[in-house]
Amino acid sequence: MEPEHKRRVRYAGTHPRRFEEKYKELDPEKYQDEAEKIRRSGKTPAGTHVPILVDEILDFLRIQPGQIGLDATLGYGGHSRRMLEQLNGQGHLYACDVDPIESEKTRLRLERLGYGPEIFTLRRMNFARLDEAAPGVRFDFVLADLGVSSMQIDDPSRGFTFKADGPLDLRLDPTSGVTAAQRLRELDEEELADMLRENADEPYADEIARTVLKRLRHGDPVDTTKALAALVEQALGFLPAAERREAVKKSCQRTFQALRIDVNNEFESLYSLLDKLPDVLKPGGRAAILTFHSGEDRMVKKAFRQQLRAGLYSACADEVIRPGAAECFRNPRAKPAKLRWAIRA
Repeated sequence: MEPEHKRRVRYAGTHPRRFEEKYKELDPEKYQDEAEKIRRSGKTPAGTHVPILVDEILDFLRIQPGQIGLDATLGYGGHSRRMLEQLNGQGHLYACDVDPIESEKTRLRLERLGYGPEIFTLRRMNFARLDEAAPGVRFDFVLADLGVSSMQIDDPSRGFTFKADGPLDLRLDPTSGVTAAQRLRELDEEELADMLRENADEPYADEIARTVLKRLRHGDPVDTTKALAALVEQALGFLPAAERREAVKKSCQRTFQALRIDVNNEFESLYSLLDKLPDVLKPGGRAAILTFHSGEDRMVKKAFRQQLRAGLYSACADEVIRPGAAECFRNPRAKPAKLRWAIRA
């Protein structure tokens, strides 16, 4: 039976603007020239993700054919694809991801490239449970990229961005847990301010919390991304006009980050990963963790150094590895990335 023909999405004007209209960007395998043109301009095609610090990660992990590894955060599969190439058809790569939508797309994409179940296994689970990814197996290498994937950020229906209107969701797994909109209704002013400070170092935490809770107390919903962004802008209305625009942008980024961390229990999951990581590595096994904000990096640095002193690791990174200027130009979302590593004793 021939597949049903689907007409492309119609849009106003000469170029698609809305996420769902960008049919060429959303199908980069079919429209490779178009996708490459977008990448050369320093942007990421909608619905895709550019892996960060790939060469530096591979240089450290030193993957050899026949080894067994774990990608604790599969995402779009960019890192996994390169690690599978290093295995050269021998060994096995396991991967974890909580997102049922994007992880299945990635599994199928890798399968089309020849990486089927004989060499690649996907587990639908949070990386906090990495010890359950392959029970009884100890890994030669583990990678955890803690960043939110671009395809999640770009899709307004997921609620990760304030640049487009959508439901205030922010869940990595949209099938379980409470949305960010629901979470806001559960918090009082002090709790929200503390969350903004602890999860994102937000300097205007009190002003934002006061404005949001005032809106909620009046019975007005805060259930869309634009609604929350408007309240952040309102809260910073006291700032001089010359500096307000940039301050609002940064505070929106931090506010969404703080809510996302809370909704997905990201710090608790990272604590669990760091605690279990030495036990899933073989002696001499290598672990690399890519973080994207100071709270995560502090946790990784502290855990690695404590476990080094305890004799669990034989070495760990003294300094973070950052992407260079050329990579940041090609992929602006790489700018905040920090890579730390450790080697099992």
